[in-house]
Amino acid sequence: MAHRGCSLALIFIIMWLLIKAKIDECRRGDVTVKPSRAILLGSTVNISCTLKPRQGCLNDSRHNKLILYKFDRRINFHHGHSLSSQITGLPLGTTLFVCKLACINSDEIKICGAEILVGVAPEQPQNLSCIQKGEQGTVACTWVRGRDTHLYTEYTLQLSGPKNLTWQKQCKDHYCDYLDFGINLTPESPESNFTAKVTAVNSLGSSSSFPSTFTFLDIVRPLPPWDIRINFKKASVSRCTLHWRDEGLVLLNRLRYRPNNSRLWNMVNVTKAKGRHDLLDLKPFTEYEFQISSKLHLCKGSWSDWSESLRAQTPEEEPTGMLDVWYMKRHIDYSRQQISLFWKNLSISEARGKIHHYEVTLQELTGGKAVTQNITGHTSWSTVIPRTGSWTVAVSAANSKGSSLPTRINITNLCGAGLLAPHQVSANSEGKDSIRVIWQPPRKAPSAVQEYVVEWRELHPTGDTQVPLNWLRSPPYNVSALISENVKPYICYEIHVYALSGYQGGCSSTLGNSKHEAPRSGPHINAITEEKGSVLISWNSIPVQEQMGCLLQYRIYWKERDSNSQPQFCEIPYRVSQNSHPINSLQPRVTYVLWMTALTAAGESSQGNEREICLQGKANWMAFVAPSICIAIIMVGIFSTHYFQQKVIVLLEALRPQWCSREIPDPANSTCTKKYPIVEENTQLPLDRLLTDWPTPEDPEPLVISEVLHQVTPVFRRPHGSNWLQRGKGIQGHQTSEKDKLPSASSPPPSRALPAERRQLVDLYKVLESRGPDSKPENPASPWTVLPAGDLPTHDGYLPSNIDDLPAHEVPLSDSLEDLEPQHISLSVFPSSSLHPLTFSCGDKLTLDQLKMGCDSLML
Repeated sequence: MAHRGCSLALIFIIMWLLIKAKIDECRRGDVTVKPSRAILLGSTVNISCTLKPRQGCLNDSRHNKLILYKFDRRINFHHGHSLSSQITGLPLGTTLFVCKLACINSDEIKICGAEILVGVAPEQPQNLSCIQKGEQGTVACTWVRGRDTHLYTEYTLQLSGPKNLTWQKQCKDHYCDYLDFGINLTPESPESNFTAKVTAVNSLGSSSSFPSTFTFLDIVRPLPPWDIRINFKKASVSRCTLHWRDEGLVLLNRLRYRPNNSRLWNMVNVTKAKGRHDLLDLKPFTEYEFQISSKLHLCKGSWSDWSESLRAQTPEEEPTGMLDVWYMKRHIDYSRQQISLFWKNLSISEARGKIHHYEVTLQELTGGKAVTQNITGHTSWSTVIPRTGSWTVAVSAANSKGSSLPTRINITNLCGAGLLAPHQVSANSEGKDSIRVIWQPPRKAPSAVQEYVVEWRELHPTGDTQVPLNWLRSPPYNVSALISENVKPYICYEIHVYALSGYQGGCSSTLGNSKHEAPRSGPHINAITEEKGSVLISWNSIPVQEQMGCLLQYRIYWKERDSNSQPQFCEIPYRVSQNSHPINSLQPRVTYVLWMTALTAAGESSQGNEREICLQGKANWMAFVAPSICIAIIMVGIFSTHYFQQKVIVLLEALRPQWCSREIPDPANSTCTKKYPIVEENTQLPLDRLLTDWPTPEDPEPLVISEVLHQVTPVFRRPHGSNWLQRGKGIQGHQTSEKDKLPSASSPPPSRALPAERRQLVDLYKVLESRGPDSKPENPASPWTVLPAGDLPTHDGYLPSNIDDLPAHEVPLSDSLEDLEPQHISLSVFPSSSLHPLTFSCGDKLTLDQLKMGCDSLML
């Protein structure tokens, strides 16, 4: 009781303060509004401001200045005790007007104010409907208010029933559109009619809705079903029953269900279900969402709200799909190969349960015996098998209910048939995460293709076999494929297109990326080695994350150190395994600076590290080969002439050392001696060929040999014209006949090239001394005599048989006998003994049987 008294006192105090505030606010004057402070939109209003007595300025009432404000904007003023203003065009809602007094040398004083409400009359409420939630619920109605009145509006809801029963409820909320009567309609008279109506009233007018008539079955909405559960008999998806609980008057139910990953519902309507229903089309090992709604009558009333969702997973069943299997081959050595199998997971609808493992069976076709059986939980498997024989692989997936049908593939050479290889394979970017691969069918056997397989994997310079493999299959009539699975931007992919036909296959490959940029860095040069006048550049590959797409080529730049000229460069097509390249255009003993860059289709990377190199070897061998070849050709041309050949032979003979000379054979053992024995009656020399008459003694006339030069004989040129014969007469004392000038008919054909040894013999025997019977050794009757070449022994003896082949201009001759004095000339660079004049111990005649000749000396 005391608490209630305190509350009333507090309320009284608050009301008094508000009244006091109102009185204090307008104690100097009043503001009046006509016709009303609530007006219809578009109406005109008059506002007056009047000062109370003795509330103006103290000095003189003429100094009273009344000012009218609309919100904070001055709209009118007047000097005196009152102010009146007509206002039009006010907007919907509330507008505040304030009247103020302004005196000289003082601030403006607030007199009073007024709020003017601009609105509209309420519209007729629409769509009045009433509902009772559940059999034990209360009746509540809703309607549509129409446009906002911007004024205080009161809504009254009235319900009339049988036996003149009436219920009424009011709502004074500005935005009222719902009222609950708080009464419950019972099903005792389900066909009884009820009428509802709503009325809206404000200061500008009122409006009522059309009456709404309904029965109990029309407005009662059942409560949503509850306690929903599902039962799988014998853990089989084909025997599924859904259970729930409902209100007693419910006659009709509807069910909806869908897989969790789907947005579409499957609907089922059931009548008199009594809280259970069998579902027959559920998929195995799939999580479903179930909801149920109820209704009291087939035609009348409304559906209940949907029940809370029930989520449940159906039991597993034996897999029905087949695995998509692919494989790779890698040769290990001459007798073994590694087979790597890959397969894709079955879809949920195909797996029909959780795949626990995969069964892999490897079999040799020729033996028909299972070689390897393996169980793995991964989607790949590798083994090593012999390279001989035919092999087949079967892979199946197993869950708790069984295994799928095995997928069988034959291990063949996927690229073995060149006629099946697709051509013009290209890869183009299509968006950020996809690549379009295009190819042309095989030229010679397009109809033999049964299917295409497009395979792609990230390109790794190291050739890592652990990189995930992706593939898709395409029918033979397609010549393009869009790959988007596991495709990332700025990554280069190695793409293969296989054309399969039975046990054969052909393949082609290319590189592609979905998005590319210029590489972020250039290759790092790690070594520069010199090899036979060139340099070998070795580098480290650019990291994959910095390549920014597929590399097209490398560039190697070089220029001389401290040079301002543009660098030279060479371009190297990109290959995965390449990390070195030779350069042959660097000059020796010049210091160069080298660096590298890499290029993609988007541009060139920044340069890599710089390295310096200076070739220490000789200049390029080509600089010596060309001049050497030219000099050799010139020398061959010069020495091919006979004159230079003879000069070279003479020079070589002069340079040959004494100890490597061959001995002249013993004249006593010559064929000439054997053919013409020293018998008086048998020795008949061809004297008719001599220029002078020779006596015929009992013994053969010995030939006296004048001392000759050692190895090299001075050569005397023959003069042109007839001087040769004239000078020959003066020296020889006789003239050579024409017959003697010609080669003997019995002599062999002249040879163009004399061997060195035989030419030396000719030089030794060119000059012979002959005496007549009356001559003396101390004073020879005739000086040196030159014998014709035909008078010398033929090839049957120890003298050369081709003396006649000597060129005529090389016959030794001198203008005077003094020029034939013995001389000693040696051009050899090796030590040798000089040829001294011979000392004869056998008298003043030297016979051939007492003489031995060599290339370098005379020996007795």
